[in-house]
Amino acid sequence: MQLSVRDTARLLNVTEKTVYRWIKLQTIPAYRVGDQYRFSRAELLEWATARRIPLAPEIFQEDHDASAELPSVSLALKAGGLAYRVGGRDRAEVLRAVVDVLHVPDEVDRNFLYQVLLARELLGTTAIGDGIAIPHVRNPIVLQIVRPQITLCFLDHPVDFGALDGQPVSILFTLISPTVRAHLHLLSHLAHVLQHPGLRQALRAQGSREEILALVAAAEAGIPPRVA
Repeated sequence: MQLSVRDTARLLNVTEKTVYRWIKLQTIPAYRVGDQYRFSRAELLEWATARRIPLAPEIFQEDHDASAELPSVSLALKAGGLAYRVGGRDRAEVLRAVVDVLHVPDEVDRNFLYQVLLARELLGTTAIGDGIAIPHVRNPIVLQIVRPQITLCFLDHPVDFGALDGQPVSILFTLISPTVRAHLHLLSHLAHVLQHPGLRQALRAQGSREEILALVAAAEAGIPPRVA
């Protein structure tokens, strides 16, 4: 969905004047189309999450009647799994190690996936603060996977991801999806889930798979329902 300035102001709970000020300062991801500005919902979500800007509930609502077909964060995390003591001393090494532990079919080109994840990271950090990052591609691509998945990795060594809060990253949620729609759905819901204080605490403590999945499900239950 291409959002207007008015849409963006509503979703960020700010005035249109504030949005135009951010555009002028070139701090918000915006695209000029003719004499108007447009915004990507996914990029806006990333931008706001990294800056801890409160989001209106509408950003979590789906635009399609088939939203019931979309996976939950819990199911995607069960599909992707958890990995502990993942190696790497810098962003490139970490992403290489993460790609190596992803549960993807043999026909998926892991080197290509690594390259696009790294390219996305070089465009702007996917770190969202508190030692957490959400590596994913800038423009969702279709991979040879049956269902979306989120893989949670705990790093052996905290790594500088260029986070706005200056904290090194030790927790990564890597998102891959077979469709753009599922990608946007999971990205928005994951951003909401990660606001849950109990989950944040369990992540810092590198809790068990069962504990983390239970907390994710509890946090996801608080996401506003879609308005028909």
